[in-house]
Amino acid sequence: MTLMPRSGFEDVETTSETREFVTVLVDGQLFGLPIECVHDVFIAAEVTPVPLAPPEVAGLLNLRGRVVTTLSLRRILKLDDVDQKPSRMVVGVEYGGESFGLAVDGVGEVLSLGTAELQPNPINLDPRWARIAAGIHWLENGLLVVIDIEAILGPASHSEGARLASFSPSKGFQS
Repeated sequence: MTLMPRSGFEDVETTSETREFVTVLVDGQLFGLPIECVHDVFIAAEVTPVPLAPPEVAGLLNLRGRVVTTLSLRRILKLDDVDQKPSRMVVGVEYGGESFGLAVDGVGEVLSLGTAELQPNPINLDPRWARIAAGIHWLENGLLVVIDIEAILGPASHSEGARLASFSPSKGFQS
């Protein structure tokens, strides 16, 4: 399956400025992570659960000798967990100088999309998606929801994100 930007935007100015996104699937929906935040894509064979952690924290994993907090994008989006296979796809992201893993259902390709084609969140966008969306891109075969990493791991103005980002494997949750 090849993903292509949807054509037919006569009213949109064309520009040579583009932005790249790593595409991931969660519950059949295509999401895009800004490539500048992504540093790894891998299959996690084992994720160790963390007692008393919020449900969004899938657990900890060892990534080349580093302990990385892994968050479930399904749980962040308040979706039901599906039967998890022993191995799951994880996208390694950087935020605030820390490494995190985002467990997803699948990883697609890297798309280079025009910045002028980024649309604001439509009013009828699923509220669960809108909480973490920086906008959308219409593709020929569907909708790409652009993930705002800061909405997931951001500052105290996003209380849930702040709590998730405050977790340190060595110190637990910081107040």
